[in-house]
Amino acid sequence: MTATDATYRVYAVRYARTVRRERERFLDGTGGDEPLGMDYFVWAVVGDERTIVVDTGFDADAARGRGRELVLPVDAGLASIGVDHTAVADVVITHLHYDHAGNADLFPRATFHLQDREMAYATGRHMAHAPLRHPYEVEDTVTAVRRVYGGRVRFHDGDARIAPGVTTHLVGGHARGLQVVRVATERGDVVLASDAAHFYDNYTQRRAFPVLCDLDELLEGYDRVAALAASPDHVIPGHDPEVLTRYPPPEPALSGSVARLDVPPVAQEER
Repeated sequence: MTATDATYRVYAVRYARTVRRERERFLDGTGGDEPLGMDYFVWAVVGDERTIVVDTGFDADAARGRGRELVLPVDAGLASIGVDHTAVADVVITHLHYDHAGNADLFPRATFHLQDREMAYATGRHMAHAPLRHPYEVEDTVTAVRRVYGGRVRFHDGDARIAPGVTTHLVGGHARGLQVVRVATERGDVVLASDAAHFYDNYTQRRAFPVLCDLDELLEGYDRVAALAASPDHVIPGHDPEVLTRYPPPEPALSGSVARLDVPPVAQEER
C-alpha cells in the first residue's frame, strides 16, 4: 500500500450524551429554548495495515462530575466494531478538553499525537483563569505530561502526516491547539472536524459554538475545514446527533450507536 492508494473505513462511535437548548449552540445566543441532544464521539480510522483512534472520550467518573450521561464506555464502543483498544498503536488527540482526552489507561501501547500549541496552552499561564481551564481536567493534562516523559507523545507543529492517507491540520479557535483529521476513503477525503464544528449548523451557518479561545481562528477554521474536505457531505461535526442518522450503521444492531462515515450519507427521505 502506498501513500496514494491508502483508504480507510471510518467510524463515529457515540459514548455519551447530554441536552442543550438551541440557543446554547451559538455564541450569539440566538435561537429557542427547545432542548436538543448533544452527543459525544470518538472516531476509529480502520485500514488494512493499521487502526488509528481519534480522541479518547471520558469515563464514568467524569460523566458524573460533568452531569453527562455515559451511554457506552469507549472501550466497549470500540469493541463493537472490532477494535481492540489495547492494541491500538496511534491515537490522535484533537485537543485536551475533558471530553476528548480522558480514559487514561485505555491505550497502553499507543503513541499520542498532539499539537505543540495545545500542550503549551493546557500547561501554561492561561489555565490560571477559571473560564479558560473549565473545559480541561487537570488529571487528563497531568496524564499527557506523564506520556511526554514516557516517550509516548509525538508533537506536531501545524499540519502533519500520521500515516498514508491520514493527516492532521491545526485550526485552533475552539482550543489553542485544536487539530482536525483528514482521512482518505473510497468516497473521497473525509474531515473529522472534532470541535472545529460542534454541530452541522455551526459549520453551515458559520456561527460559533460558545466555548472558544480565539474567535477569529474559529471562524477561519470553517473555511479551512471546507477546503480540506471533498465536499460539504465529507465534513463530520464533533457533537451532532444527526451524524447517527445521516450515516448508516456498520450493521443494524449498532444503529444509533455507531455510524459508518466512509460511505455516502443516507438519502434524506430515508432518515
